[in-house]
Amino acid sequence: MFDFLRKSPPEAKSGGGPFGGTMFALSLSGSARWSARDAAGLARNGVMGNTIAYACVRKIAGAAASVPFLLYDGPQELESHPLLALLARPNAGEDGAGLFERWYGFLQTSGNAYLEAVSLDGVPRELYVLRPDRVKVVAGARGWPAAYDYCVDGHITRIARDASGFLPVLHGALFHPLDDYYGLSPLQVAGTAIDVHNQGAAWTKALLDNAARPSGALIYRGPDGAPGLTDEQFTRLKRELEDAYQGASNAGRPMVLEGGLDWKAMGYTPSDMDFAETRSVAAREIALAFGVPPMLLGIPGDNTYANYAEANLNFWRQTVLPLVARTAAALTRWLAPRFGEGLRVDYDADRVEALAEARQALWEKLDGASFLTVNEKRAAAGYSPLEGGDTL
Repeated sequence: MFDFLRKSPPEAKSGGGPFGGTMFALSLSGSARWSARDAAGLARNGVMGNTIAYACVRKIAGAAASVPFLLYDGPQELESHPLLALLARPNAGEDGAGLFERWYGFLQTSGNAYLEAVSLDGVPRELYVLRPDRVKVVAGARGWPAAYDYCVDGHITRIARDASGFLPVLHGALFHPLDDYYGLSPLQVAGTAIDVHNQGAAWTKALLDNAARPSGALIYRGPDGAPGLTDEQFTRLKRELEDAYQGASNAGRPMVLEGGLDWKAMGYTPSDMDFAETRSVAAREIALAFGVPPMLLGIPGDNTYANYAEANLNFWRQTVLPLVARTAAALTRWLAPRFGEGLRVDYDADRVEALAEARQALWEKLDGASFLTVNEKRAAAGYSPLEGGDTL
């Protein structure tokens, strides 16, 4: 390798250093390369390629899907109804929890989620979640979504409004400040941290595979009286070093030196090669982008909450339940009118085990409030009124 150094043209780089001879620092740092930010790239590098992002998506989607839906006709809760049955068993292939876990998972992965309703005689009979990377918004003349194109293997199916004006696709989108139709994925916001976390793992693995050797400096010791490296030799040497030794896959790769070249290590310590802290910082950024307290993922160094229970309560109150509430409101607006007027989809927070302690404290306060009627107490607790419960 580097046999071109055996020839010494007249014009040469020369100089001295603490080691004698010609010395140049081995600098292999190039411009940062980031992963793709399209839907497929976010899914592969984020959810499918990063443990923290995958854990966040699964934790949010699983928690949100475990909250059951309720149905109200005005103030009265309905125990049974065709809409409740549809939400509990949306199609022959999956139950409600499975369908909405995919809905919430897609929402966190791409920032968008699509739910299609298949109707019979104008009444929705089945619900299906569509893959966001296959859906494209078709804008109408006034700029609002008029239809959706669903593309599979080059075949496009347009889902448009029916004769009654009902658009059989519910589009859920997270807030995006610069897009009129599509939502902004937490994976896109945390994309830089995800790349750092992934490449830190790849770099550490490569160092272990190649017997982790530190960087240093190359010193050219030519024959006595021989000139140093020419500009052409210097440029060519640097290019060959970058091609053969730059990048995580080449970390720690042994170097074969010829032509008067000598290697002097710069003295990296084990702590210099430890990417644990860098990856922990990146992991916290990923978790915060999703709204998941890092403590719940076992990320070290996070002391925001006094204990796990407090972090879990914050996770449910600030991340999961607002997401479920938005979905319930969207179902009320999109689906409930197809089954009748005055119907409202809500969710049952009493089934959430993480809120049991806070719920018990609320009940005790309401039970001791002698200035409230029974129905006022029930309304404060989220329950429908009882007949005769309006008197003290």
